[in-house]
Amino acid sequence: MRMWPDAEKTQDLLAQVQAGDRAATDRLLERHRQALRQMVQMRLDPRLRQRVDVSDVVQEVLVEASRRLQEYLAHPTMPYHLWLRQIARDRIIDTYRRHRASSKRSLDREITFDLPAGDAHSTQELVRQLVGRELTPAQAAVQAELAQLVAAAIRELPEQDAEILLMRHYEQLSNQEIAQALGLTEPAASMRYLRALRRLKERLTAPPGSDASP
Repeated sequence: MRMWPDAEKTQDLLAQVQAGDRAATDRLLERHRQALRQMVQMRLDPRLRQRVDVSDVVQEVLVEASRRLQEYLAHPTMPYHLWLRQIARDRIIDTYRRHRASSKRSLDREITFDLPAGDAHSTQELVRQLVGRELTPAQAAVQAELAQLVAAAIRELPEQDAEILLMRHYEQLSNQEIAQALGLTEPAASMRYLRALRRLKERLTAPPGSDASP
């Protein structure tokens, strides 16, 4: 199931905003609140969430998006949901930078992943990509264990690899959308995804205690 709202309704709301309907702005932002929350939650280190509430980050993103909406409407260089998630990503990075110096434990990465391991659909799709076939009933029965293994392996990947796997499998973004969001060509985005998938498979199949670093 796709995480972000469908584009057709979003375009209708953007047209209403452009026509001067102020209430449409609130409807537009509220329509994307839950997807933003999921995106932020996946990328905010649990250690940092002891200091920063996910809802506060989401609200900051929505306030900034509202302030910049007319700017976006004048120059819509990418779909609205990609523009919104770009604001969110910048806000997450800013949050890490503000709190890194004062953190008692180092926040080494500006984006750290806290994956929804219970998301059966996303994990099953990712496992199918890794094994090249549908899950058997027996494999599906241990879905929770598989989800935890996959989530742990993704967290150990380089940030660039982990990010594209989240975008593809947890946010359900297309290769075209990923290319737009990352400023890549579609072939380059596809190659980056396949490389990340290979590295994830190497980590999952590596013997315990071995170094599966790329």
